[in-house]
Amino acid sequence: MKILIVKTSAIGDVVHTLPALNAIRKKYPTAQIDWLVEEAAADVVIGHKAIDRVLVSKRKQWIKDWQAGRRLQAWNGFFSFVKELRAIRYDLLIDFQSLLKSSVFVFLARSVIKAGFGRGMEHAEGSYVFLNKKIKPVAMDQHALKRDLMLLAGVGIECDEVVFDFPIDDSHRTAAAALLLKSGIVTDKPFVAINPMTTWETKHWYNERFVAVARDLIDQGVGVVFTGGGSDASAIGKLCDQLDGHAVNLAGNTSLKTLAAVFEKAKVVITTDTGPMHVAAALRTPVVALFGPTAPWRTGPYGDQHKILQAELNCRPCLKKSCETRRCMVEITAEQVLAATNEILHRT
Repeated sequence: MKILIVKTSAIGDVVHTLPALNAIRKKYPTAQIDWLVEEAAADVVIGHKAIDRVLVSKRKQWIKDWQAGRRLQAWNGFFSFVKELRAIRYDLLIDFQSLLKSSVFVFLARSVIKAGFGRGMEHAEGSYVFLNKKIKPVAMDQHALKRDLMLLAGVGIECDEVVFDFPIDDSHRTAAAALLLKSGIVTDKPFVAINPMTTWETKHWYNERFVAVARDLIDQGVGVVFTGGGSDASAIGKLCDQLDGHAVNLAGNTSLKTLAAVFEKAKVVITTDTGPMHVAAALRTPVVALFGPTAPWRTGPYGDQHKILQAELNCRPCLKKSCETRRCMVEITAEQVLAATNEILHRT
């Protein structure tokens, strides 16, 4: 049995599909299971014990090369990947992405059965035309993880337990511990990780409120670590400067897996709605999640150990990336975030 999972992006969406992967492995313990993913989310699946082969699409790099005039390089990269993809004939392909960008690979892959949601799924972009087994669409107003499991049930694979098994090992934990120790964080004492940045302007909270929350936690004797990508390092550095060196800036200093190991050691992760939020949830670290324009019942941190903060407004969730008032984030106060964080700290 040879099975190909198609879930290309983004980090949070790929994390949500890990329980489906584990259910497939449980159903077919000796099968070859491969996963097609884009480069930015590849670390979520590379090294996972349930996967035999990871096919990494460099779609964004190919587009970048093409736009920069490196047409031959772009074509060579694309065709080399397609050759790798078509090297194996699969018995079952499951398209969990259901987007136009993934449907190209669904079309090009060789598989006896190509399964996915049929016509009627929101945002499907016509990807179902390349499927020969179309699963009845389901309502979008349920968690993305559950939608993946409902798709899986449509091909006869049931999931009786949600298991992520996020692929970090002792090397990542050792690297995280060394990084924390070097930064002055003693891991046998409680610390909170704050992941403040997001790619959507409307999802972003207020820097001065993150500083206020961090300062109060520091005054309580709780360590504070700020996390983010390399592009966030400067902005997060400015936040830490306001805390007189009492908070640690790890932005840009971790791989995704080392970041996951940091989250695994943290007592709480305070975060906006972004990929690292789902990484923390997959590791069963309690999350205080700040939700504005998006819907936590669709894409919130999975599990009942988390605290979700959101304003009760008729205009949300709007799913908009721009807004004049951003009232949904304005109404989340520093006091609410601190209270939710302390509740988890005292609980744990």
